[in-house]
Amino acid sequence: MWVPGSPRPFSPPVPQTIEELGLPESLVTDLVLRRLLLDGYSTLSKLSERLKLSLPIVDQIFRQLRQQQLLEVKGMVGNDYTFSLTQTGRQLATERFQISHYAGPAPVSLRDYHVATRAQAARVKVDRKALRLAFSDLVLPDHLLDQLGPALISQTSLFLYGPSGNGKTSIAERLLRIYKDAILIPYAVEVDNQIICVYDPVVHKALETSDPDIDPRWVLCHRPCILVGGELVPSMIELRLDESSGIYAAPLQMKANNGIFVIDDFGRQLMSPRELLNRWIVPLDRRVDHLTLRYGVKFAIPFEVMVVFSTNLDPLQLADEAFLRRIPNKIFIGEIDAAIFDEIFQRILTSRKLPASPDAVPYLRELCLRYSGHLRACYPGDICSIIQSIAVYEGCPPEVTRSTLERAAELYFARPSHVPLADECRPAEASRPLPY
Repeated sequence: MWVPGSPRPFSPPVPQTIEELGLPESLVTDLVLRRLLLDGYSTLSKLSERLKLSLPIVDQIFRQLRQQQLLEVKGMVGNDYTFSLTQTGRQLATERFQISHYAGPAPVSLRDYHVATRAQAARVKVDRKALRLAFSDLVLPDHLLDQLGPALISQTSLFLYGPSGNGKTSIAERLLRIYKDAILIPYAVEVDNQIICVYDPVVHKALETSDPDIDPRWVLCHRPCILVGGELVPSMIELRLDESSGIYAAPLQMKANNGIFVIDDFGRQLMSPRELLNRWIVPLDRRVDHLTLRYGVKFAIPFEVMVVFSTNLDPLQLADEAFLRRIPNKIFIGEIDAAIFDEIFQRILTSRKLPASPDAVPYLRELCLRYSGHLRACYPGDICSIIQSIAVYEGCPPEVTRSTLERAAELYFARPSHVPLADECRPAEASRPLPY
């Protein structure tokens, strides 16, 4: 595992020639033309910064375009040229812009993307102590940590299942904490002269550090973690072409490479479980995915991603044996016991600085068992949030007492017919109907 200050498993040097870029020269020329069309005027250093290309490469393209009378020099800024497109150059750039609007950082080759993703595959070494630290803000029993540990070391897919409200999503979201390293993610990847945007600032957390010896077409980021729920549709896991711009967007699993992809509430997506499972049965098994460009060209990408399925449905009703075999780690997140329930409640009272009566902790446990018959990890936090909202509504400081717990529980739980409301247990005059 790479740590800051040590050699990285993948450190691409800065290309100094077009041959070293691994890209077609025509694609690089088109990038320069489109960038100049958008900027109007530019300099060699500005183009180098915008396109993430070294000055020797930019200078080579500049001289070729100048020789072809596609750009003209307007002056000098220090030792740098100021230039713009000629009328002929603007016409050509407009034609290239109609094919593709992409004018950002130069892409990397598909071959280099394969090398980078394989080299940066996560290798985890954890023990119970490290996991307890990673999940320090959750209350998890040791037996659950001892199941998570081997699953994380294997870096294969993981199935978290069990009744809702016991922390499956919270656990999945925190799995990323086990990684202490950073990886290089390309701004874009070139396939058959098409550009696929990979780096997404919404899901990729870039580090501010920069290394002048590393190819600037790569962004140093924390390992990604992408979480999707019921909104997942088939188009999200396939290449998506923006018809107006001619630019492809990478599917979610490609953006999640070298990280974690969490599918929350599995089985409740707009796409059926069978459709998703059939799509991924080969990638999960062989760690290779296949994508298709709009005009039918197919290509392979690495599937170096830890997929975490989280569901409160029965796994045997969601997937067949062949698929479940490809998810070697299946962890049941069951009901919590009274001691863990009480500790969760105490932590929430402390973190939110909520004053509580001495009997608040056992009384909440009693209320939850009365209303639902279960103790679930989500109950203490949800009930306390309702108490705080009631306090804001009434303009008084929040306080956790038997009466406020009862009021919050009445709001929170769907009341079974055998459970009376607190008002129904009070004297008749207190519960007399209002005179509407």
